Amino acid sequence: MLSKFLSSENGRGLLMVSPPFLYAMLLMAFPLIAIFLFSFWTQDFMTLDTTFTLNNYREIAEKPIYGALLQRSLFVSASVTAVTVLLAFPVAYFLSFHVRPDRKSLWLFLITIPFWTSYLIRVFLWKVILGYNGVINTGLINVGLIDEPLTFILYNVNAVIITLAHAFAPFAILPIFVALEKIDRSLLEASQDLGESKFMTFMRITLPLAMPGVVGAVLIVFIPTIGDYVTPELMGGAGGKLIANMIQTQFLALNNAPLGAALAIVAMLCVTAISLTFVLINRRWLKGRS
Repeated sequence: MLSKFLSSENGRGLLMVSPPFLYAMLLMAFPLIAIFLFSFWTQDFMTLDTTFTLNNYREIAEKPIYGALLQRSLFVSASVTAVTVLLAFPVAYFLSFHVRPDRKSLWLFLITIPFWTSYLIRVFLWKVILGYNGVINTGLINVGLIDEPLTFILYNVNAVIITLAHAFAPFAILPIFVALEKIDRSLLEASQDLGESKFMTFMRITLPLAMPGVVGAVLIVFIPTIGDYVTPELMGGAGGKLIANMIQTQFLALNNAPLGAALAIVAMLCVTAISLTFVLINRRWLKGRS
C-alpha cells in the first residue's frame, strides 16, 4: 500500500516536499513553540520553573516601560516603512517606465550594491555620517549653514529611522518594480486616448495595479524593522532603544528568558494584527476601485 502511494504522482510530490517542510518546521516552528512555552514559565537566575503562569504577561501590562518601548517600536517601524516606500516608489517607477529595457538589469545591479557589504558596516558608516563631527555636520558648518553641530541626528529615534530607511530601501524598490513591470502599457495608452490626464491615469490605473508591490514592500519593511536590534543599539542611544533591545536585555543581561519570550510574543502579535489589518484594508480598497 505504501509503495503504491509513493509511486503515484501525489506520493512523489509529497516525498519531494517533505524534506524542505521538515527543515522549515525545525528552523521556524519549533523555536516559536519554544518561545511560546517559555513565556508561561518563570525563571529565578539559573532556576527555571515550568509551572504555568501568566505573571510575565501581567508584568508587561502593569509596567509602563514595556508599553512605551512597544509604542516607540511601532512608531519607528511605521515611520521607516512610510519613508522607505514613499522614496522607493519614484525610483521603481523611473526604473520601470523611463529606463531602456537593456539597461534595467544594470540599474537593478546598482540598487543591490549595498548588500555587498555587511549590515553592521553600513550602520557604522551612518554613525560616521551623522556623528557630531561627521560628514553632515562638517559639511553644513563649512558652508556656513550652521554654527555648531546638530545633535538631533544621532543617538536618538531620528538616527534609527534614517539608518533603517537606507538599509531596507532595496527591499521596497524591488517588489514595487516587479509590480510596475507587470502593468500592460496598452491600458495606459488607452486611458490617455480617452482623454484622461497623465496624473489621473497614474491614480486610476498605475497605482491600483502597482498596489500588490506596494503592499509587499510595506510588509517586507515593517515586519523586520520592528524587531531590529543592531541599529537601535548602535544609533539610538538611551532614547532610541526599542522592544528588541529590551528582549535582548531580559534574555542575556537579566537572565529572565520567560519575560523576554513574553515580550517577543506580544510584539509578534502586534505586528501580525497590524499587518493583517493593513492587507484587509488594502484588499477592500482595491475592490472598491474595481
